[in-house]
Amino acid sequence: MDHTAHEPGKHAHGTASWGTAVKATLHCLTGCAIGEILGMVIGTSLGWANVPTMVLAIGLAFLFGYSFTLFAVLRSGVGLKTAIRIALAADTVSIAVMELVDNAIIALTPGAMDAHLSDGLFWSALLGGFAVAFLITTPVNKWMIGRGRGHAVVHAHH
Repeated sequence: MDHTAHEPGKHAHGTASWGTAVKATLHCLTGCAIGEILGMVIGTSLGWANVPTMVLAIGLAFLFGYSFTLFAVLRSGVGLKTAIRIALAADTVSIAVMELVDNAIIALTPGAMDAHLSDGLFWSALLGGFAVAFLITTPVNKWMIGRGRGHAVVHAHH
């Protein structure tokens, strides 16, 4: 008997719904946004140069993005080593695409890299980058979930 239609994240024809992709992307975006905003605020507040601030922000985006999935999977009773593997498999591509797009927009927005926390340009570039990253990452997640990858690996542990 063929059970491929019953695999987590898969439907009868190997596709995922847009709703599932949006939920997965919002999950990823939440962790990324918390980490990235925290990193940008820390680096900017400390007067760090642009590159170290972005490195911190990207590192924290990955850390928070992975941690949301890690804690959810750990609550399902999976061991730490397995939970880490699941979080890495579920979120790496999504976070990487989101961070690439978001940071490219910030870097390409004139003046955004030198804007301060009190500048509207700082926040509009950052939030605009998140919006565009969400729009680009959602179809990536839809494609991955439809193939049993990305966030589909997490659904087996909910």
